[in-house]
Formats: sequence, C-alpha cells, structure tokens
Amino acid sequence: MSYPEHFAYPEPRYHGTEGEVNAVFRRADTPPDISAPGGSSTHYLATSASTGGEFGLYKVELGPRAGGPETHFHKAMSESFYILSGELELYNGEKWVTGRAGDFLHVPVGGLHAFKNVTDEPTSMLLLFSPGAPREEYFERVAEMSQRGGEELKQFRIRHDSYFVEDFEPGAE
Repeated sequence: MSYPEHFAYPEPRYHGTEGEVNAVFRRADTPPDISAPGGSSTHYLATSASTGGEFGLYKVELGPRAGGPETHFHKAMSESFYILSGELELYNGEKWVTGRAGDFLHVPVGGLHAFKNVTDEPTSMLLLFSPGAPREEYFERVAEMSQRGGEELKQFRIRHDSYFVEDFEPGAE
C-alpha cells in the first residue's frame, strides 16, 4: 500500500550521528502538580517547555460530579482526550457522548468541544495538546479567573487560545 506524499516523515531536526541521552522519566507516584477541592487534580506529564513546543501531555483526574469547561475551541492547537478510568461526558461539537476507559476523542484545531464528569465516581484522562502551548498557567489560574468573570476572564481565555462560545454570544460581557 502506498501513502500520499503529504504523509511523509517530517524533515530531520536532530543532525547528530550518535544519539543523545535526553529522555525524561516520571514515576506514576509523582504527586499532582495541581490539586483542587472535590478530588480533581492535574499532572504535568510533558509540558510545551519540556518537549520544545512539540506537544503538551497532561493527566487530569476529575472528582465525582466535577464540571469541566463549557463549549470552546482553540485556534492554534488540537486537543485530544484518552479516557483512563471512569466515565466522562465529551461534547464533540455536535452532541454529548459518553467516554469510557480506552475511548479517545481528537478535536482538530477550531473544533468545538467540552467535557464534564456527571457520575458519582471519579474519572481520569490524558489530555494532549499539539503543538505544545504553555497550558500550565491556564490550569493553575482558571478557577481564580472564573471567580472574577467578565472581560478579565474572557481575555485570560483568549490569551490561552481558548475561545468560549459563551464569550461571543449576543449579550456576553
């Protein structure tokens, strides 16, 4: 089977001949980087800084009945969800679907999406952003900024490539 040329490997970015010792290992028992009330937490597995901007990978654990972001999209990056445990409601831009362990949702750049845990059990997932972006400040400050609301929240979201439908509806602040 032949593949179209646009599926070719990218140009080499490493030009050495011997390879390097540069792998990064993170133990499973590493404490989360962020913990929130209600049993939610975020682990920074691979940040944009640590991957040279190639991708960002995060493990997110949501407590029972933990809400997530409302419908939004990104202009600069795709976002992918891989469910590790529990159930997670995922909005795929058209409808809500229930994701369970092993399920995967890829949202290309510009794709509408949202998620939330509507069960009485915790859930966990991997979030992959590509290319990588400095999402850590977003994760660390979104709760605080949501409390502030209004134009300050909207500008915070835009600065972090998160365009929420509610921010652009008629009558939105």
